Amino acid sequence: MTDSTTTAEAVDTSAEVPGPGPIDSRGPYLSFAFAFVFGHGAFAVSAGVDPLLALPSWVPFTLLAIGIVPGVAGSLIGARFAQVGAGKDVVASEKMVGSAWGTGFIALILAISGLTSTVELPTEIQNVLYPTGAAFVVGLINIAEGAVRRNVLHHSLGSWLALISTAALFLTGAGPFWVLALAGGGAYALAAVLEGRRLARLR
Repeated sequence: MTDSTTTAEAVDTSAEVPGPGPIDSRGPYLSFAFAFVFGHGAFAVSAGVDPLLALPSWVPFTLLAIGIVPGVAGSLIGARFAQVGAGKDVVASEKMVGSAWGTGFIALILAISGLTSTVELPTEIQNVLYPTGAAFVVGLINIAEGAVRRNVLHHSLGSWLALISTAALFLTGAGPFWVLALAGGGAYALAAVLEGRRLARLR
């Protein structure tokens, strides 16, 4: 066997090594949809001095956690899956995007805690800043993930979340929670449907 033949076979073998397939984000989308609809929805119906429904304070937080924890975990697993068989540049990009989850939420907590200690924000404002700020951070991360993965749907979802979470601050009372529950949760549910169609086209 000549050297040229050996080289050609090596090239052919390396070309057959599979790279990362398309990431299926339907699971995380549905988890976040649950968190937004039921978690923020629970905040909406129980907010204010005359709430629509009197709920224990732990109920909205529990519903949020039930959706957010698996949603974030699924997103991080997706980022890990995207690194399988990928080049060094893709792996580096995915690692940086993955680290944004921790950085973004730590920065959010520091920002609101700092404002609370220096400006003495009322409790009502703090209660609104945390959910809207979290949705804003998730939106920005989705924008970054969509850009890195060239996923228009993911990028568009992130853009929508960033816009509605900040626009919700113009509302008072339970208004911001209703925006997150309906506009945010509805967007995630729609994205889950569109994600299935996107994956079908790629197969």
